[in-house]
Amino acid sequence: MKFIKYISIVICTLFAGVIMAQEVEFVAKVSKQKLGINERLRIDFVMNQDGDNFNPPDFSMFNVVGGPNQSVSNSWINGVRSYKKTYSYWLAPKKRGVFSISQATIFIDGNAYKTSPIRIEVTAAVEVPKDPNDPNYLASQNIHLVAEVSNTSPYLNEAITVVYKLYISHKIAVDNVNEIDTPRYNDFWSQSIDTKNQKVQSGTYNGEDYRYVVYKKAVLYPQKTGKLDIEPLSLDISLRVPTNRRDIFGSVLMSRANKTVSAGRKTINVKALPEAGKPLDFTGAVGDFSFDVSTSKTELDATESLQLKVGVKGNGNLKLFKLPKVSLPSSLEVYEPEHEEKVKTNLSGMQGSISDSYTVVPQYKGKYPIPSISFSYFDLKTESYKRLSSEEIVINVLNGPSSNSASNDTSISVGNNKQAVVLNSDQFAFIKTSTNFSEINQSYFFKTKLFWSLLLLPFLAIPLAIVIRRKKAVRAADVYGNRIRKADKLARKYLKGAKKSLGQKEAFYIALEKALHNYLKAKLHIETNDLSKDKITELLLERNVEAEVIKDFNSILESCELARYTPIDIVTMREDYEKAGKTIALIDKQAR
Repeated sequence: MKFIKYISIVICTLFAGVIMAQEVEFVAKVSKQKLGINERLRIDFVMNQDGDNFNPPDFSMFNVVGGPNQSVSNSWINGVRSYKKTYSYWLAPKKRGVFSISQATIFIDGNAYKTSPIRIEVTAAVEVPKDPNDPNYLASQNIHLVAEVSNTSPYLNEAITVVYKLYISHKIAVDNVNEIDTPRYNDFWSQSIDTKNQKVQSGTYNGEDYRYVVYKKAVLYPQKTGKLDIEPLSLDISLRVPTNRRDIFGSVLMSRANKTVSAGRKTINVKALPEAGKPLDFTGAVGDFSFDVSTSKTELDATESLQLKVGVKGNGNLKLFKLPKVSLPSSLEVYEPEHEEKVKTNLSGMQGSISDSYTVVPQYKGKYPIPSISFSYFDLKTESYKRLSSEEIVINVLNGPSSNSASNDTSISVGNNKQAVVLNSDQFAFIKTSTNFSEINQSYFFKTKLFWSLLLLPFLAIPLAIVIRRKKAVRAADVYGNRIRKADKLARKYLKGAKKSLGQKEAFYIALEKALHNYLKAKLHIETNDLSKDKITELLLERNVEAEVIKDFNSILESCELARYTPIDIVTMREDYEKAGKTIALIDKQAR
């Protein structure tokens, strides 16, 4: 009885193990869920049974800097099989924010399985511990991004400049620079300065000789007092660093690497403008200015117009304050001013002029004074307030009705406390009242050259249509030529994804390998797990493909595998791309 009971327990245990072995697990695991923009993220897709057609998620908010790497673990413990297959990727974030890595998909025993989305938070650049044994350590010691601030203690609305310099050691070479995090300059008025066509210059960094280039310039006007932060600029740089290996000629071999550098966060202390001596009409102008008030004429007739211009020019925050308003007698009709700015911004700040132009129309005869107008600003050189005032301008209206004239046939009677509105024939004399219309000659379309051309065009097109139809018939009868054209078109279709990734080693060879596998699967009607070298050779030989073509195809696949571990330049990538296109075209022409 005990023996039967023991057998039952063993059978139940084995049955339970079989059931557990049949439960499929497919999960995504990340090395961290919060990282700085200058850090790397590792994500693993793990399954406990072998699958087919693995489809990774769209890493649109990340750059894939490594992978996919595939590892398989298969072991037996106490008669129980343990299997694990992992696809690993290394990712670099493109910008800050909170992102979601979407689902990956794989087919196991004909069923589709998906991972759960993972939430990732990317913050500003963080201090990364330095490891001398890390291959990227050499890159970090030979490339630096520095932010130079012209003044860390400015006044409110005083211009400061931030110049970002990228220092590069002579030991390394830079292939590409990509800006992944741009400072937002909160609490500043900012203007970027064009840095295109900047030349590489020689300089020193920490006492050592470097090359450097001015990557970015910005002019900032602080809009708040107190301590303000200038956010760091972060760049993702593709570069080549020397290794300890040498080629057969003794030259040092270079290794490709990606490095994210940051200029670091800067803090400035903005001083408030002094309250002592501040004018009541001060509107926030800071700099060095001149002030001018002028009129287009000083003598005119009533109902004619003149231009009154109030302008400021110089160096300072010209776009960040308001010009003083004018106050004129009620007998002068004044329209809303037209604002004009002629301002250029360079490393010394804003320079130029701003002005308000008023249209003034006098209604009555007489002399009208335009009183003095004052403008106040804070002078940075003397650190004191200054006031500029204009001269009084007298407008002399020579001809027109008198302001105290009595009511008559052309006047409108008004109350004792209101002025009379006088109507006369010159009320709108400044408006043009006559026209210079000229007669338009009429033309007719009928029986013109264009009419006859359009009429005969369909008859002339008939022979052309016949020629085109015959050309199409000849082309359709050319079986061999059509097969060549079809093969070339098919090669371009499968290699389209690889062509987009030229210059990016890992992405290019992954896309090229995938294109070759997809082509074989479509051409030979086989699954991914049958894509071994011997199987491919056997099937292509059965289809009458030449041995030399099969050899070229297998060599391209070997190049895709070796490319992940050896440095390859873009010339080699182009050669592999062209070779793959020719090989696919030859297989498609020869296969029966």
